[in-house]
Amino acid sequence: MSVRRTCLTPLFCRRCLYRCDHPLGLVLDDEGICSGCRIHEEKDSLDWTARWERLKALVKPYRSRDGRNYDCIVPVTGAHDSYFIVHVVKERLGLNPLLVTYNKYFNTELGIRNLANLRIRFDCDILVQHVNPASVRRVTRATLRQFGSIYWHCFAGQTVFPVQTAVRYGVPLIIWGAHQGIEQVGMFSHEHEVQMTRRYRKDHDLMGQEADDLLSMFDTLTEDDVWQYRYPDDGKLDDVGVVGIYLGNYVRWDPKAQHEQMMAAHGYRTARFARTFDAYDHVDCFNYLHLHDLLKLYKHGYSKVTDHASREIRYGRLTRAQGLALARRHEQQPPEYVDLFCEWLGVTRTSLQFLTDLHRNPEYWSQPEPGRWTFRGWSTLQDATTVADDGTTACAFAATDVMDSRDQPSYIIVGKGHP
Repeated sequence: MSVRRTCLTPLFCRRCLYRCDHPLGLVLDDEGICSGCRIHEEKDSLDWTARWERLKALVKPYRSRDGRNYDCIVPVTGAHDSYFIVHVVKERLGLNPLLVTYNKYFNTELGIRNLANLRIRFDCDILVQHVNPASVRRVTRATLRQFGSIYWHCFAGQTVFPVQTAVRYGVPLIIWGAHQGIEQVGMFSHEHEVQMTRRYRKDHDLMGQEADDLLSMFDTLTEDDVWQYRYPDDGKLDDVGVVGIYLGNYVRWDPKAQHEQMMAAHGYRTARFARTFDAYDHVDCFNYLHLHDLLKLYKHGYSKVTDHASREIRYGRLTRAQGLALARRHEQQPPEYVDLFCEWLGVTRTSLQFLTDLHRNPEYWSQPEPGRWTFRGWSTLQDATTVADDGTTACAFAATDVMDSRDQPSYIIVGKGHP
């Protein structure tokens, strides 16, 4: 039997590209295989037919008996796994969902098109939360300065608006996609059937910072800026009986295959990125795989391309050497659309670079002289003799569109949708 152990030295999984000091928490067994890879093995051993039956039995009590209310709440965006989640909920489970989405204000034309098409193709009602953009800017300035995140408001809004809506509409069941902690680091087994919790949201989605934690005498944020991001209190949750389940515990999750299924069946559109090879995720946002991803590299020594490569290695579509080569090829690419962010936030490029440099982790970055940084992150610490980059990718991702087709792209603050 394998023995799980934490590591005192920066050891890497022998199978994927993750290191044992992963920010979500990860352990290696005595064979040098990480907990994320071990839990991924469940995807090839669990009885998914039986798990589907468990899901059907689980959602059955939540069906609206008289048809006068929605059966469930489904959080969506103009990208990621939204199409597949709604496909499972509406077309396979036969539920009547209320779709909800948080306007992140970093919207691309392609993302707005995907979201409109999602609503139309699946014939669903949708609620969109538009927080006061002046408050969003103030919050973003504060989170960038305090803990190096331009995306805190997005994570906060995307994870709390569905719960707030469940309470307001009296619809207790919220259906999410896959659990990040399970998919990346094996935080739980699929058989644990963990649910969405306030604690997980704070510790991982919000980087340990609740809305009220942003308020202090040293900042300019006020009650008016943060109240929209507060999680409902336990009494209100209990009154409605709110539960949030993850489809990934009951359906064998494979993002690449699922996206391609939705591209063929429902017209999901995709685009290329400079900082990763995956053309399917986050095409709705100008920042997630650009400036936000660069900050991840600054703080944690790896970026989204390492997540994508580790995932594809586990599915057997990349070798470890190919995945490491892809990480090295993409992670240092400069982010695009930075000027759009500077214009939106009201800062100069120089000011933005100063703020982001403050959050470079000295474990991975050193500054031999002003203005020049040396990187020693995850990809540089692994054995170079295992890397064979012939310029090809074993698992191809098809791009159908571009992020924004206009000559002068800008954030779409409130998208009216497409015909």
